[in-house]
Amino acid sequence: MKHYSVFAVAREALRQHTGWDRAWAKAEPKKKYDVIIVGAGGHGLATAYYLGKNHGIRNVAILEKGWLGGGNTGRNTTIIRSNYLQDPSAAIYEKSRSLYETLSQDLNYNIMFSPRGVMMLAQTQHEIRGYQRTAHANGLQGVETAFIGPDKVKELCPIINISGPRYPVLGALWQPRGGTARHDAVAWGYARACSAMGMDIIQQCEVTGIRRDAGKVVGVDTTKGPIDCDKLALVTAGHIGVMANMAGFRLPVESLALQALVSEPIKPVMDVVVMANTVHGYMSQSDKGEMVIGGGTDGFNNYTQRGSFHHIEETVRALVETFPMISRLKMLRQWGGIVDMTGDRSPILSKTPVEGIFVNCGWGTGGFKAIPGSGWAMAELMAKGASPLTEEFSMWRFREGKFIDESVAAGVAH
Repeated sequence: MKHYSVFAVAREALRQHTGWDRAWAKAEPKKKYDVIIVGAGGHGLATAYYLGKNHGIRNVAILEKGWLGGGNTGRNTTIIRSNYLQDPSAAIYEKSRSLYETLSQDLNYNIMFSPRGVMMLAQTQHEIRGYQRTAHANGLQGVETAFIGPDKVKELCPIINISGPRYPVLGALWQPRGGTARHDAVAWGYARACSAMGMDIIQQCEVTGIRRDAGKVVGVDTTKGPIDCDKLALVTAGHIGVMANMAGFRLPVESLALQALVSEPIKPVMDVVVMANTVHGYMSQSDKGEMVIGGGTDGFNNYTQRGSFHHIEETVRALVETFPMISRLKMLRQWGGIVDMTGDRSPILSKTPVEGIFVNCGWGTGGFKAIPGSGWAMAELMAKGASPLTEEFSMWRFREGKFIDESVAAGVAH
């Protein structure tokens, strides 16, 4: 793998940029792999990367029915935070946030990580109590957060209206080391590193069936032919229910669309991420100047990746009171992604009833922030059979009543 550096950029500039290698190799499937990962999004690629880096397992194929990073990884709003309430959640999200801080150096690929800070606004007395509780829990978990007052909120984000007529800002849960990263770059960086380790990234390769023998996985059928494997990871976000069906078991998840939009680019006005859970919206400003805006999921199960007018109206109406200046902006584009939601709003990283099959799903609307930690934990689970980061996230917790309730800490769940 050619090392990216300022000297390499200068050298290639003199050669009209004709000397760059492909970021990752175009591969055709082999007959058999030690591990097949279905889903070449952030979580699937991170799992493959840490299988190779941490455990030396490199005979790996990552299968993608579309293009690399074309699902939720390329459709999210890039928020990174770890201020969750429950101990298992805080552990895996903080692991992920800490990995993000050095990921550009680890991958030799600029993921544009920006630890600009994340605020979750308290606009009711109930939210004040909830966020103060979370701040105390985070202190015990070693996660750096604090509950701040409205004056500090205004100082950090001058464009905010803290005295709204319906929902004045009463404070906020503030995580100064939270922030954003470039979503596409995260997928591309992991893909480049996986390819350099000799792993095969196979795009336009849809899995059409999962083959088992005596209760153990033996391979998959794809649009490019059958491929055998010893272990199989299903990491397909909103389509995980379909994949589980192929494998012969059910998962307690439902699929919904999550929509977002960006405004026309404007000059820098906001250098933090703000989430307003009472009115159900959140906003940040991208490096290109666009205001990145989103809210909650659609109110019905669906697999659409398009936007809808009623969602624009609902989300923007929610935020205009808190950010009056956005009422004068034009919308640039809108999109949707398919998210997989569990009943307790926490993920599933687990073995399954079929020996050799593992699932990584249920991240809901907050999967991007978890990509490095999820890949690290999933790789450990697959290589060793157990991981302290995944122990509480078994699919059987729903049968046993051991829920990890993050419905409050998740807020709008981003």
